[in-house]
Amino acid sequence: MSERAAVSPPDEQDEEQEQKQNEHREESASDSSAESEAEPTPEPVTTGAQSVIRALENVGVEYAFGVQGGAIMPVYDALYDSDITHVTMAHEQGASHAADAYGIVSGEPGVCLATSGPGATNLVTGIADADMDSDPMIALTGQVPTEMVGNDAFQETDTTGVTTPITKANTFSSHADTVGDDVGEAFALANTGRPGPTLVDLPKDVTLSETDREPAEARVPDTYEVQERADDEVVRAAARRIEDSQRPALLLGGGVIKGDASQACREFATEHEIPVVTTMPGIGSFPEDHELSMEMAGMHGTGYANMAITHCDTLIGIGTRFDDRLTGGIETFAPDAELIHIDIDPAEISKNIHAEYPLVGDAATVVEQLDEEMERSPQAKKWRAQCQQWKSEYPMAYDTPEDEPVKPQFVVEALDEATSDRAIVTTGVGQHQMWACQYWTYTEPRTWVSSHGLGTMGYGFPAAVGARLAADDDQEVICVEGDGSFLMTMQELAVAVREHLDITIVVLNNEYIGMVRQWQDAFFEGRHSASEYHWCPEFDTLAEAFGAKGFRIDEYDEVADTVEAALAYDGPSVIDAHVDPQANVYPMVPSGGDNGQFALSEDQL
Repeated sequence: MSERAAVSPPDEQDEEQEQKQNEHREESASDSSAESEAEPTPEPVTTGAQSVIRALENVGVEYAFGVQGGAIMPVYDALYDSDITHVTMAHEQGASHAADAYGIVSGEPGVCLATSGPGATNLVTGIADADMDSDPMIALTGQVPTEMVGNDAFQETDTTGVTTPITKANTFSSHADTVGDDVGEAFALANTGRPGPTLVDLPKDVTLSETDREPAEARVPDTYEVQERADDEVVRAAARRIEDSQRPALLLGGGVIKGDASQACREFATEHEIPVVTTMPGIGSFPEDHELSMEMAGMHGTGYANMAITHCDTLIGIGTRFDDRLTGGIETFAPDAELIHIDIDPAEISKNIHAEYPLVGDAATVVEQLDEEMERSPQAKKWRAQCQQWKSEYPMAYDTPEDEPVKPQFVVEALDEATSDRAIVTTGVGQHQMWACQYWTYTEPRTWVSSHGLGTMGYGFPAAVGARLAADDDQEVICVEGDGSFLMTMQELAVAVREHLDITIVVLNNEYIGMVRQWQDAFFEGRHSASEYHWCPEFDTLAEAFGAKGFRIDEYDEVADTVEAALAYDGPSVIDAHVDPQANVYPMVPSGGDNGQFALSEDQL
């Protein structure tokens, strides 16, 4: 039948067309009715502040952490009608750390808010921390009205100027019509490519001004490009190198977790039977109870991890920037190895350690490229046996004399044994941080939350607040703190109590800034200048004053029952664990030293 013969007469065409239009109207009405029943249409945007909140709602933000104030007040007023849950923190620094940890655990950027001037500058430590560790976060800061900018107005600070060096991107919003677009773009940038913190500065006149423009879809600028796949020729060369290697080692950094590449790396390691070392940010990317795991390398890494790095002939570094706490002296780091370096940020390739095989791209994608290119696994049976021998020679062990105070390692192990494999551990910075990563067995990504590059004391507890809200309900959240570190941000206990957050805080209380004291004993003739903290309060009693549950440990036989009781308490609890003030962190590689020459005691330094 010809096309012409198949065409209906004009009258029939009109009838058919009208029938289709009626059917379409009925379907549209039905769809609209279903949509209105499922999800009410949001109120139209009328101000810049409402556009800010709409932009956050559009990307699915559930929680925001912040402190109210004058210049940010219009945004908070718009937040009043939103389904986004705002968590008022006791201090803006706590807000930024909570948002940071929320991003680490959830994989989506955490959000923090503060007012202009001191509110914004109080966020700086947390923003810098997120920047150093490539954590996805967005900060929204109030600013004085545009016409007052530069006049030294009340609570004015050049927030974008202050934060430019420590943000992935920051923006001074200039118009109510585009402020929502600015927020959406900042959110998209925070988690695209190499994650990091972004900031949008919000002048009060912009957020108060009228607008009826809905924010555009959140997306990165057209000029921002991320390379997903590595160069095929370099991938082939790297694969041949791995195949020919006799002593290969995988080094998994924080980028493996940030890039959701843990599973790809686990499969690659087990398929090709390659021993695995992690950096501290990479903890959890590979199960530490696996026979191929050598655990963490670096200044306070395991002896066997540092031996594996020192003696390997091929090092496959994935998502790591090779910072000084990992490498020690550059000239002695992996001296016999050719380096295959996989990183999504080309700026990191050969920045600190020269890479013979530079592979720029998404970690999971590039590992899969490598695996597809591999024709055989390396013949490394003797090497694996050697790695197991190092585990036997340099075990992570400590003594527990009954006539000495409780060892902090014992408390950490008791907590690990009492919790599930999916428990989340947050820490401050110091000796307690090292014991928490050395004596806890991590098997899952996004369960280790700490401050690595910046080394921020006080990070642990506000981070636990963010982690708790991002975690699954059946995941325990344990905060391991030191007395000096906890003292810096313990005001957030009021927040945990108010929000009924089930968090167990363990203060390894040695009445010192312990890591400083350890270095003073080793390198400054035992002169304890400003490191003695005998003046700290009783943290268990203080916890009760905040409305939390307080516990205290002084003896070994109190540890198990106290840990069990604290974990069973439904709400925030604080264990003030008085531990050996002379306990030190070992192994230890002195700053700039040779990882293969780690010390196991002070007399070896």
